Amino acid sequence: MTGKSAKKIPGAKAKFFSSPAAVSAAVITALLILTALVCELHGIYASFSGSVPYWERIYAAPYSAPGAGTILGTDYQGRSVLFRALAGTIPAFKVGLVAGVISVFTGTALGICAGFFRGKVDDITVWIYSTFASMPTLLFILSFALLSVSSPGLRGFLEKAGAVLRIDPGALAVYLAIGMTGWVGLCRVIRAETLKLRSLAYVNAARIAGVNSLVIIWRHILPNVRHLTIIYFTLNFGSAVMLEVLVGYLGLGGNNSIPGWGSMIAAGQERLWRGVWWELGAAGFLMFIMILALNLLGDSLRDALDPRSS
Repeated sequence: MTGKSAKKIPGAKAKFFSSPAAVSAAVITALLILTALVCELHGIYASFSGSVPYWERIYAAPYSAPGAGTILGTDYQGRSVLFRALAGTIPAFKVGLVAGVISVFTGTALGICAGFFRGKVDDITVWIYSTFASMPTLLFILSFALLSVSSPGLRGFLEKAGAVLRIDPGALAVYLAIGMTGWVGLCRVIRAETLKLRSLAYVNAARIAGVNSLVIIWRHILPNVRHLTIIYFTLNFGSAVMLEVLVGYLGLGGNNSIPGWGSMIAAGQERLWRGVWWELGAAGFLMFIMILALNLLGDSLRDALDPRSS
């Protein structure tokens, strides 16, 4: 089975790059990653040099309309909406990475253990993901964020981790909570796939030969579910971004110094009646482009990497 997967790699690459939608999604995602990286490096430089980041500088009068001086206009303080919208890629990618890694690791580990060992391990895992699936996602995120404030130990961990990752502790609590709610779908898929893989002849032969279960999982199970983790990571990335924007829109995303699309949309919504549409429009458009590109990329990866696809 592993050998068959290895033979499909060149075909998978050719299939992916032959799709205009896949290539376009990959290019757009790469450009957004580059934008987030440049903005993050600029923020680090500004913090060490004592200068003001581009997205916090005053460029024109408040609520200036888009024009030659300010391409996408200014907000209520006269700051560039373009620079603030581009800086919003930083929290978007940070929440996607943090939540995506947590959800993929948790879903893959629990799904493989449940499908391979079965019995009580399977029963406990099914109970856990059924419980998580029954909880309202937004309520769980807000509850975890509240717990991070009231628990000194968790608060201390979030402050130390946030200092390393340059994330506000309150925002990091939201990111962790999003990751803790995004693993259920992957766990179900991995569990079902592992149940099929463990019944194959070469896996049974390894078990009869006395090969350690962890070795079997590492050599035979994990390589054959790896494509699922890649696909779900991409799709969960987009879902995490949408949840972070929703939490930011509600004003519960922490006091991050870097502007987020959710807070920009909330602020822009209040000024639509004055004809100030550019703040909401810039944040909403970039969010739409990112999530669309991630969803197209995830679908294209599924078509290219899934061994069952023709």
